[in-house]
Amino acid sequence: MNDSAKTVLKVRKAAKFFGTRLVFKGISCDVSAGEILLVVGRNGAGKTTLLKIMAGLSRPSSGRAELIAAPEKSAYLGHATFLYPRLSALGNLNFWASMYGLSPSRDGLMDLLRRVGLERAAEEKAGSFSRGMAQRLNLARVFLIEPELIFLDEPGTGLDQSSLKLLRDEIAGFRERGSAIVWISHDVRHDCGLADRVLGLASGRMEYLGPASEFDPVAVLGGSVC
Repeated sequence: MNDSAKTVLKVRKAAKFFGTRLVFKGISCDVSAGEILLVVGRNGAGKTTLLKIMAGLSRPSSGRAELIAAPEKSAYLGHATFLYPRLSALGNLNFWASMYGLSPSRDGLMDLLRRVGLERAAEEKAGSFSRGMAQRLNLARVFLIEPELIFLDEPGTGLDQSSLKLLRDEIAGFRERGSAIVWISHDVRHDCGLADRVLGLASGRMEYLGPASEFDPVAVLGGSVC
């Protein structure tokens, strides 16, 4: 990460309550272009809640999250693929392109499908896809907008090794092209190596924010998650 890189996201003293239950409080961080920030914590620590607040999909109970990257240049990739099962792979991409106000050619869309290894399934309905194929198509949807900021909520869950490798290669490629990535991983042990920094959530607060190379899960979170 370049220290002079453009800041694309700012979070200041963000807190979230569900009723009277505290999820977390006092979360502050910046995310810069070309940076991968890995968000870690045990189940129930509030990782997905924080990611949604960062992405503007949920409001904090107090504090703020400011998207500096343009909303149309931000992408969210999570457990749910948001694909239309009765549409083909091409049909899904055409639909999402129209939602973004884009009009790519069929050849352009086929190039995206080829990039994720789905060119032979271009006319197949998405409802027949395996988990790995569906997530590959979802990744192609992200490619449509060449995002400046990408939010990833355990996108590798349930993927086979081939799809996982594709996902990790593309994450590294996004960073090389200057995109910022905020990433909740289902396999922190392996994915720490791709990250620049780690934000560790525990006991309702931010227990760590620093270099991934210095992150100690036992000292920070009281257990091995890496």
